[in-house]
Amino acid sequence: QVQLVESGGGLVQPGGSLRLSCAASGRTFNSARMGWFLGWFCQPSGKEREFVAAINWSGDRTLYADSVKGRFTISRDNAKNTVYLQMTSLKPEDTAVYFCVAGSQRMVVAGTAVYWGQGTQVTVSS
Repeated sequence: QVQLVESGGGLVQPGGSLRLSCAASGRTFNSARMGWFLGWFCQPSGKEREFVAAINWSGDRTLYADSVKGRFTISRDNAKNTVYLQMTSLKPEDTAVYFCVAGSQRMVVAGTAVYWGQGTQVTVSS
């Protein structure tokens, strides 16, 4: 079993910042976590999910979508089984539901991972 619970979404003005958190738990996660990536996807209203960022267990490998490079930072606290997405210089086009995802690097980046959180809404608007 894997449970992913996101938090930290909300309404923010353009140019503002927000930090999302995703707490992972479950027997399957605990046994597989060292080989897994944790990542984030976003889904704007009416559109498909898009890859945002991913990070490996040790934190020394991070992957980002071109649209967020230099603005978003992914990190993790393995003691808390939590991954974070620090979002800065937010734009209205960042408005979306953000989902946490766990699995192998290939599956996380491709969006084919089995384990997803329920999502948290981020709205960037003045």
